Amino acid sequence: MPQRADTLIEARWIVPMTARDLVLEQHALVIQGGLIAAICPIEEARREWDCAETIKLPEHVLLPGFVNAHTHVAMTLFRGMADDLPLMDWLQNHIWPAEQRLVDRDFVRAGTRLACAEMIRNGTTCFNDMYFFPRETAETASDMGLRASIGHVIIDVPTRYAANAGEYLAKAEEMQATFQALPRISSMLAPHAPYTVSDDTLKQVLALAERLDLPLHMHIHETAAEVAQSVEKYGMRPLARLDQLGILSPRLLAIHMTQLTDEEIALCAARGVSIGHCPQSNHKLASGAAPIAALQGAGVGLALGTDGAASNNDLDMLAEMQSAALLAKGASADASVLPAWDALAMATLGGAQAIGIGDRAGSLAVGKMADCIAINLDHPATQPVFNVVSQIVYAAGRDQVTDVWVEGERLLASSSFTRIDWPALRQEVQDWRDRIRGK
Repeated sequence: MPQRADTLIEARWIVPMTARDLVLEQHALVIQGGLIAAICPIEEARREWDCAETIKLPEHVLLPGFVNAHTHVAMTLFRGMADDLPLMDWLQNHIWPAEQRLVDRDFVRAGTRLACAEMIRNGTTCFNDMYFFPRETAETASDMGLRASIGHVIIDVPTRYAANAGEYLAKAEEMQATFQALPRISSMLAPHAPYTVSDDTLKQVLALAERLDLPLHMHIHETAAEVAQSVEKYGMRPLARLDQLGILSPRLLAIHMTQLTDEEIALCAARGVSIGHCPQSNHKLASGAAPIAALQGAGVGLALGTDGAASNNDLDMLAEMQSAALLAKGASADASVLPAWDALAMATLGGAQAIGIGDRAGSLAVGKMADCIAINLDHPATQPVFNVVSQIVYAAGRDQVTDVWVEGERLLASSSFTRIDWPALRQEVQDWRDRIRGK
């Protein structure tokens, strides 16, 4: 007698990301109670499962949802506001003043709603954030149905969110109960960067992370100027300083890492540090590029992120994968570096592992959460199909993402939102644009 389940998804291809180069043809995925109950040939699934809903995807590939390992989602409201500038000019003369003037709870909720809509539309099911007013980010992401890791930013700079490091730390601890109570939300501590967080504050961050058993999320070695500044101020490069303080460990997700020596790559591998690569943002800000070939060769865990839409200018993980693969090949003068499969792994299981949820998300396997997406390959840009994964990484566009499920809930159905009132959200965003302009 067939077993009861909620949803049966029949797909032309399934890429589960459970074994290298594994692509299943004419298979089905069964969802029960938000979890994956089975992955098997379509005919077998029809015999053995009685599902309330059957979804047929005859020209689609079903794969794990993308995990965006580094975002500042509320900053989506600043998209296009200050382009074509180097990092410190962009930050000090444009972004930080705008934040001091505008960023509050309402700004963060609106920016997060816009970012979540964009991410759902492009196949992202989980994001790892770092920004002010993290409670509002967490609550909004939960309301929108996405999974999120919320980094509680800690910085030695007063903002509209907190006056000093002690207040940031106190709020971080107070909010853990809130985060734990929200569906699909986990948390991290997010000291901003070595140049904005003192040794004393970093010691307190590490102590709190160890006491609460939380991961760390931090911008590190983003630019050559940051490294030079550290040498001048501390007599050592940022990574050496962080290692001296005990920050480098499997607990740490280090973002950017564009300026690394061979010794520093070996140190990251030895300490078990994961690295979040943001190629498009790094290149747009002319910050450099993480040495992906060397990091991969050393066995360092790699994840992929977009950074914020204020510096990217989008949250498109398909475009990020293509950029990561092409830039790695160009930088190493080796076309075999970061093949399509590895780029896809960085955007799925690699990201989930880096933020501590690899046992629950990032791949499609029985017992894992049903976080999955469908991409329609019946499109002029992705025909003919010789290699499904190559088509995803090198050819597919975000307009080809048709369906998105998070924990079995369908957030995008045949390219239409199921939770989001886009006209209302668009008007809210346009109102914020006028406010940012000063109208």
